[in-house]
Amino acid sequence: MKSDIEIAQAATPHLISKVAAGLGIPDSALEPFGRTKAKISLSYIDSLANRPDGKLILVTAISPTPAGEGKTTTTVGLGDALNHIGKRAVICLREPSLGPVFGMKGGAAGGGHAQVIPMEDINLHFTGDFNAIALANNLLAAMIDNHIHHGNELGFDVRRITWKRVIDMNDRALREITASLGGPGNGFPRQDGFDIVVASEVMAIFCLATSINDLKDRLGNIVCGYSRDQAPILARQLRTHGAMAALLKDALAPNLVQTLEHSPALIHGGPFANIAHGCNSVLATKTALKMADYVVTEAGFGADLGAEKFVDIKCRKAGLKPAAAVLVATIRALKFHGGADVKALGQEDLLALEKGIANIERHVDNIKNHYGLPCVVAINHRTEDTAAEVNSLMGKLAHMGVKVILARHWAEGGKGAEELAHEVVRLCEEPSTFKFVYQDSDTLWDKMKAIATKIYGASDISADAKVRGQIKTLQESYGHYPVCVAKTQYSFSTDPTLRGAPSGHVVNIREVRLAAGAQFIVMICGDIMTMPGLPKVPSACAIDVGHDGKIVGLF
Repeated sequence: MKSDIEIAQAATPHLISKVAAGLGIPDSALEPFGRTKAKISLSYIDSLANRPDGKLILVTAISPTPAGEGKTTTTVGLGDALNHIGKRAVICLREPSLGPVFGMKGGAAGGGHAQVIPMEDINLHFTGDFNAIALANNLLAAMIDNHIHHGNELGFDVRRITWKRVIDMNDRALREITASLGGPGNGFPRQDGFDIVVASEVMAIFCLATSINDLKDRLGNIVCGYSRDQAPILARQLRTHGAMAALLKDALAPNLVQTLEHSPALIHGGPFANIAHGCNSVLATKTALKMADYVVTEAGFGADLGAEKFVDIKCRKAGLKPAAAVLVATIRALKFHGGADVKALGQEDLLALEKGIANIERHVDNIKNHYGLPCVVAINHRTEDTAAEVNSLMGKLAHMGVKVILARHWAEGGKGAEELAHEVVRLCEEPSTFKFVYQDSDTLWDKMKAIATKIYGASDISADAKVRGQIKTLQESYGHYPVCVAKTQYSFSTDPTLRGAPSGHVVNIREVRLAAGAQFIVMICGDIMTMPGLPKVPSACAIDVGHDGKIVGLF
C-alpha cells in the first residue's frame, strides 16, 4: 500500500491559476508561489463583500486517541464528495506546524486519497506564514528587552514579563531558559522561555483579524508584561505593533491550493487547539463563503474543545453561523475509549466498542443540544472494521436521531464519501437552532462553569483564592470576552487517562491568562504544554531527500 506522500507525489496537479479560475478568481488577484499554490489578494477579497454567503459545515470529532480519527482526511474527502455530486465546495484548513511534522503527530494535509497538495510544501515551509508570525512575535520580545536595557521608561517588572519568544519546532530544552547573560552590554539577566509558534498570541490574533487595520489594533492591545504596581504594559506603548503588522501584511492573505481531485482549498493560520481556539483564519473562512455554495472546515481536537471554541470564539467574533456539523470517529478509537489496549485495536471487540460509544453519544448530544446544529456521524472506515462492529455502532446510535454513515474517502477519495455529502446537503436545508454555550453578559466564572457542566459533564468548577482573585480582577475590564479553555484533549475531564465520557468531576482552574489582542481569557485547567518535546524516535528520523530531489518519509 502506498504511503500518503507516495499517493500525493503520483498526482498531477492543475496549475493554481486554473483552480482559481474555477472560483472566478482572476490572475491579477493571485500572488503565485510556484505553479501549485498562491495567495489571494486582500483587495480582491474586499471586492467580494456584497456576495451572499454559502453554507458553512463544521467537521469535528470524538475525543482524540492514539488510534487516530481522521478529521482532516474527512474534511478533504467531504469537500471532494460535494464537488463530485455537482455542488460548488471549498475546503478550509489550518496550516500544519513543523513541531508535530518532525515529532510524532504528523502533518495536517489529510491522508490516503483525501489529501491537499502539494503535500510536502504544505507540511514544511509552505508560503512562509509561520515564519512571519514567529518574526512578529520575536520582534516584540526583542523590543521588550531592548526597552529595559535602555532605561525601562515604562517600568517593566522583569519578574512579570509575560511575553515569550517562539520557534516552530518541538524543543524541550527551550521551555525554561535564562536570557541576557554575558555582562551589562547584553541587558539584564532574567528567566525566560520559548513557546511553539502555534501557541503565540500573535497566531490567535492573525486568525481572528478581519483586516490589516484590525490586525494592527489587536497587536497593539497585546499585554506583554506588568509594572511593579501590576499595571499592564501594552505592545502599542512600545510602538511595536506597526512593525509587527508590516511583517504580517503579506501573510494575512489566504493561501489557495487544491486536493488530489482538484477541489479548491484555503489553508491559512493554525493556532494551538488547546491554548488557543484551534481554527483556520476568519479571513479564509469568510472568503470561501463568498466563493462557494458549501464551505467545509474543521476545528481542532474533539467537539468538546475544538467545536466549542469554534462556536463560542470564532463564530461569535466573526458573525459566522454554521449550517451543519459532521462528527468523525473510527471504530478503533471508540474501542480505545471503551478500555481496549492500543495494541489490540485491530481485533473485533464488541464489548469495548459498546462501552466506548458513550464518548460519541456525549459529543452528539453537545452538538445537537448545546450548539444547536444538525449533525451526522461519519465513521472513517478502516480495513479491519468488521460488519458486526459497524452494525453495532449504527444500532446503538439510532436512538439519538442522527444518521451514521460509513465513509471510505481514505481509500476511494470523493466517491467514497458521496453518501456523506448527500446527507450534509440535506442537513443544511434543515432549520438551525444554532446557539452559543453562554452569553457575552455572563461573568467569566459563569462562562467557564457553563462550558464545564454543559459540555464536559462536570458537576462544578473550582479555583484557589489567588486564581479567583485574578478572575475577579479581569472581570472588571474584560468580563465581556469569551473564555478559551486550555486542558487535555484526550478526555472530557482534566485527566487524560479518563476515557469514554466521565461525569460528575470538578474542573479546577489552575491558571488564568489574558489574551487582550486575541480578545479572550484563557482558563488553564490541568497541565498544558506550550512547548512540546520530541519523542524518543521522532518522525524526523524517517524524513529524507532522494537522489531525484523528492522528499521521502513524510508520512
